[in-house]
Amino acid sequence: MRDVSALRRAVLAVALINLAYAVVEFTVSQLIGSVALVADSIDFLEDGILNLLIFFAAAWPLHRRARVGHALAIVILVPAAVTLVTAVAKILDPARPETVPLTVTALGALATNLVAASILVRHRHHGGSLARAAWLSARNDALANVAIIATAGIALLWVSGWPDIIVGVGIAALNADAGVKVWRAASAERLGAREAEA
Repeated sequence: MRDVSALRRAVLAVALINLAYAVVEFTVSQLIGSVALVADSIDFLEDGILNLLIFFAAAWPLHRRARVGHALAIVILVPAAVTLVTAVAKILDPARPETVPLTVTALGALATNLVAASILVRHRHHGGSLARAAWLSARNDALANVAIIATAGIALLWVSGWPDIIVGVGIAALNADAGVKVWRAASAERLGAREAEA
């Protein structure tokens, strides 16, 4: 019970952090026209919602948590789809986003995600598919932020929007992989719950 309470406190804190930075990053993405920042801001929003769902679902019985785990897997896949639509639109006008705001925003996002990951790290193996979903999201977001920072560096040398588009699509692929992993973890939990009830 103490582990569940600690997990709920952790995911609530992470949810609030993610929702706040989603607003910041989306605003900057619109000002400078960055696919990578659009992808990452939507991902922050998804993480905020995901962690709020985990906050409520963590106190539920295993079979209900497994169902939520499946729903969370689908939620994780939504940013991937939105990013691909944004990337296609950007391909039609592959202008390079402004590098200084891109770099500063990505550094802020990286710091935000490292804080979130440090809050969640001790729960990643002890909360089933819910905690795994939260941990994978925070970890993937930190990796995505490093890629966005690299994109800004490349954009200084290569005046093109293509590095930004490529990183945005890469973030989408990372989210898709996390969604599959959470789905599998939730499926294993559901099977375990059925076997326990039998």
